[in-house]
Formats: sequence, C-alpha cells, structure tokens
Amino acid sequence: MQTNISQVDVPTVESSVPAVSWGPVIAGAFTAAAITLILMLLGSGLGLTMVSPWSSEGVSATTFAVSTAIWLVVVQWLSAGLGGYLTGRLRTKWVGIHTDEVYFRDTAHGFLAWALATLLVAGVLGSALSAAVGGGVQAASNVASGAAMGAAANAGSGTDTATSYFVDTLFRPSDPARLATADAADTEQATAQASRILVASAASGEVSAADRTYLSQLIAARTGLSESDAQARVDAVLASVNDAKVKAQDAADTARKASATFALVAALSLAIGAFIASAAATLGGKQRDDDEVVYLTRR
Repeated sequence: MQTNISQVDVPTVESSVPAVSWGPVIAGAFTAAAITLILMLLGSGLGLTMVSPWSSEGVSATTFAVSTAIWLVVVQWLSAGLGGYLTGRLRTKWVGIHTDEVYFRDTAHGFLAWALATLLVAGVLGSALSAAVGGGVQAASNVASGAAMGAAANAGSGTDTATSYFVDTLFRPSDPARLATADAADTEQATAQASRILVASAASGEVSAADRTYLSQLIAARTGLSESDAQARVDAVLASVNDAKVKAQDAADTARKASATFALVAALSLAIGAFIASAAATLGGKQRDDDEVVYLTRR
C-alpha cells in the first residue's frame, strides 16, 4: 500500500538554542569601542600638531577638514573590522543549518557588534559630538536673529557692549578738552540713544534717513564738529558696523558649513563601519568553520 507523502504530517522541530550569540557580540563591541577611543585620541593628537595660532604655520582649514574626514573613515574601518572579525571567530559553530543561513547570522552578529560599539562610543563622546554639531546650529540661529551685533540693550540700561566701541567713535570730540566740560548725564543719554539706533539698524539691516540725520545732529552738538563732518563720521562708523556684521555672518556661515560637513562625513563613516563589521564577521565565521573542519579531518 502506497502512502501519499503530501498527506504525511512532518513534525516541526524547533531549536532551543537562540540564533544570537551575545557573548561574541559583546566581546566584539567592546573591542571595537576600545579601538575607536584609542584611534580618536591618536587623531586628536595628530590634529593638534597640524594646526597653529600663527598664520604662517600649520595647514589650511581645507586640508584639516579633509584629513579629519579621512581619519573618521579609517577609525571606523579599523575598529569595526577588528570587532566584527572577533565576533565571527568567537561564536560557536552552528550545525544542521544551511550555509546561507550561516552567512546571514554571521552578518547579523557583525552588525549587532558594530551597533553596540557605536552606542558605547556615543555614550562616552556624546557631549563632544553634540557640541560640534550644535555649534553650527547655534551660529546659524545667531545670524538669523540678527545677533551678529550682540544682544540688544535693555531699555534704559545704557550702551550695549557690542556697540560701545562704535558709539565711542561717534562721540569722540574734536577737542579732547571738551570731555572735561561735558555734562555726564547728557552724554550718557546721547550715547544710549545712539546705541539703540545702531542696534535697531543692525537688526533691520539699514539705517533710516531720519535716524541718520538725527545722529549727525546729535554728534555735531556733542563733539563740536560741523554738521558735514558729523555726517561723514556717521557714514564711516556705519560702514564699519556693516563690515563687522558681514564678518560675523561669514564666520557663522563657515561654522555652519563645517558642522554640516562633519555630520555628513560622520554618518558616511558609520555606514562604512556597519558594512565592514558585517563583512568581517562573515569572514571570521567562515575561517573558524573552515579551520574546524580541517582540524577534525586531520584527527
């Protein structure tokens, strides 16, 4: 009597051993994290030797940025490769499963080791990374809010420190002897008005004709200059204020671009690290299985 195979119930046997071996994963992750910290410290030391406060020494900003990007990739390549390889070599051999499943498990173990190592490193260097990325965001927000000239002065609080130099330049008398006879209260009131005009003008991006005329008249009355000379002084100081604002915006924009580039390169290096760790774990597991087969065959 023939039995139809399709009608026979084949019992399903599930393995009681989990597919994830956390011991090799943790060992590989700690190894990768330690190597990352060592290489980051080494990179910091090499980076400090490349820069210099003297304009004639040290490398350019572009060279330093490119070197930093390359070093981040090298750090991920070495640390993730070694951690993933150890994860694959240290795991227990899986028997009774398809070769493709072995490759998948090795790849997954390498990825888990890289992910755990990344979390460990982020916990140690999290504050430094946040400061680096947040610096560009803060600089961009300062430009957007018109803070290149500093915080605006509170009402009646006197001259703002960000504009005090320019205000002093406006009210510099033609004859320094006038300082001795100048009324302190009137001078303070005049400088406070000029400071508020400069701050408001910096926020709006221009000085109205009425404010420009009032400043000229105020300066002419306080310094003894003719109205035409006072007007020329106002124009010169406003040009200096605009130049300072442009320089501050350029510096903030440079910081923003540097932070954006750093974030993109860091993300790329992490992606490379994930791939290297997975591939290295597969290689380590394959070598372990091959060595074991050779050992058992020789026995």
